[in-house]
Amino acid sequence: MARPQRPSQRPRKSSGSAAPGRRRSVLRGALKWTAAAAVWAVVAVLAGGVWISVGLPDLDEALKTERRPTVTLLAADGAEIFRAGDLVGETAALKDLPPHLIQAVLATEDRRFYSHFGIDPIGLARAMYRNIRAGRIVEGGSTITQQLAKNLFLTPARTYVRKLQEMVAALWLEVEFTKDQILEVYLNRVYLGAGTYGVDAAAQRFFRKSARRLNLYEAAVVAGLLKAPSRYNPVASPERAHARARTVLANMVAAGYLSDRKAAEAARGIQVAVVAAPTGNARHFVDWVLDAINDYVTAGGRDLVVRTTLDIGLQRQAETAMARAFLAADRAAVKAGEGALVALTPEGAVRAMVGGRDYGDSQFNRAVQAQRQPGSAFKPVVYLAALEAGMTPETPVVDHPVSLSGWQPANFSGKYEGRMTLEQALANSVNTVAVQLAQKVGPARIIDTARALGISSDLPRDAGLALGTGEVNLLELTAAYAVLARSGMGVWPYAITEIAGPGGLVLYKRRGSGPGRAVPARAARTLTEMMTKVIDGGTGKHAAFGRPAAAKTGTSQDYRDAWFVGFTPQLVAGVWFGNDDGAPMKRVTGGGLPARTWAGFMAAAHQGLPVVAFDDVGDDGRPGSGSFWSRLKNLVGSDSGTTEPVGENRAGD
Repeated sequence: MARPQRPSQRPRKSSGSAAPGRRRSVLRGALKWTAAAAVWAVVAVLAGGVWISVGLPDLDEALKTERRPTVTLLAADGAEIFRAGDLVGETAALKDLPPHLIQAVLATEDRRFYSHFGIDPIGLARAMYRNIRAGRIVEGGSTITQQLAKNLFLTPARTYVRKLQEMVAALWLEVEFTKDQILEVYLNRVYLGAGTYGVDAAAQRFFRKSARRLNLYEAAVVAGLLKAPSRYNPVASPERAHARARTVLANMVAAGYLSDRKAAEAARGIQVAVVAAPTGNARHFVDWVLDAINDYVTAGGRDLVVRTTLDIGLQRQAETAMARAFLAADRAAVKAGEGALVALTPEGAVRAMVGGRDYGDSQFNRAVQAQRQPGSAFKPVVYLAALEAGMTPETPVVDHPVSLSGWQPANFSGKYEGRMTLEQALANSVNTVAVQLAQKVGPARIIDTARALGISSDLPRDAGLALGTGEVNLLELTAAYAVLARSGMGVWPYAITEIAGPGGLVLYKRRGSGPGRAVPARAARTLTEMMTKVIDGGTGKHAAFGRPAAAKTGTSQDYRDAWFVGFTPQLVAGVWFGNDDGAPMKRVTGGGLPARTWAGFMAAAHQGLPVVAFDDVGDDGRPGSGSFWSRLKNLVGSDSGTTEPVGENRAGD
């Protein structure tokens, strides 16, 4: 009889029966960790999404149009000379835009626009590959939707975080809008250079027409701006704009929108129509006007249209005259590094302004900002004070050595001519006589006369004032000469005649004719007649240009400054040459380079104008208002209008 087995002797399970249990246990563990990892992955994705979204503005708010107010400057004839701020054109519906404009944009910026979901994986992969090879971000791979997202919501910083934020915003746009709506918003909001936003603004700015009327070539120019608006816009470079347009046309051929023949026809012989007024160095004038606008109106975020006094024709002539002068100076190696020219009517309207050799190199306006010693160009102020004190052109004076507390002013010639008349002394710019006049009338009276003429700069109260040791700027000295051109009527130089706001609402309009009588008419007329002798055989003989004109030369110590300021009954102009650092020039005097430059400009400026004599300027300062009776009053010593005590009731007192 068989004995029963003990528990320890029970048969063991085979190893094959234990394997399924272990596999189930491993599987349960793997599933558990996979689920945990998935949860954490979702958490990470959500956290990443939140992190990426941080900094995104409210997307609905970002769709609202905001821009800087526009300030448009017009010349005296109404031609546009400058536009500051953002120009936004009319909103153009996609269906109203020419098909070739839309095709040009799609061919150049996003050929798969209608097939992707806001992000183009192919373009993105290509961009990532190129960025990895370059070791930096060189290409964005952005779709039009992404570009719109960036323009609306983000900064232009090229970082991976910004790129991820751009994708989030692009996906939102694709969900909220149709493809046509996205493209329409893009075309109406994208920046296209020269302060323009949207295709209509660009069409108006560069071609003076609506975007709805752009031809194929013009559409290619506009589409080409999307790559680099500042580089390819026609204002910056017509040549680069044309070359870029040809590239866009080639893209349209590659995308199947155009045939080679039509693309060639579109680009052949067509030049970009640049709508920028060729005002060159008028940018110095523009800056001067922009700085002054707040003195007249408070913009308050409104668009402004400012009509100025600038005459584009005279501005070009001024630029030409100065360019020729710099060329002559460089050829002669006279070390005249900078210069300025300003021209204004006798009433004070600034018609032309050149503030330096090259605005691109220096925005410093030497016509209004540079304070320089005028030298003998200040002497008319001294002589006017002497005439008001009772002297006449025939008053005898003596050119002889003068010593004042050890200071001995000398003449430019180094000689002394002895007895002469006051008129001869001014014509030949005799320094010793000017100093003697300052001693007789006193520096205080000379300064009062300068203030009456509108010179507001600080002036020294010593005899050296007579030789122009005080510093003035070109505009204020030229305006002082304008008082003489107006027979003593005061002059306030100005550049703004009207400022209008939205809808043409006039916010400011210039009225009046100036501060009134500044100096007695007889003294102003007498000094003007004396100053004609400066050109007629005096130190300014190189400035003669065949018209009645009065002027004065000026040269500061060591040839640091050279001036020529003069006028006809129709125009007043001043010219200065020197160096910004005060370095001496090589024997440049006011009667040389400045006088010739002045003559060249004035001759061109007076082309076609009638010849007007100073006798034809009335006591009211207007050419053509002179008469037998006004001249008779001048002869007997009676001023027109009210009789005024000398030194009283003057502008600036």
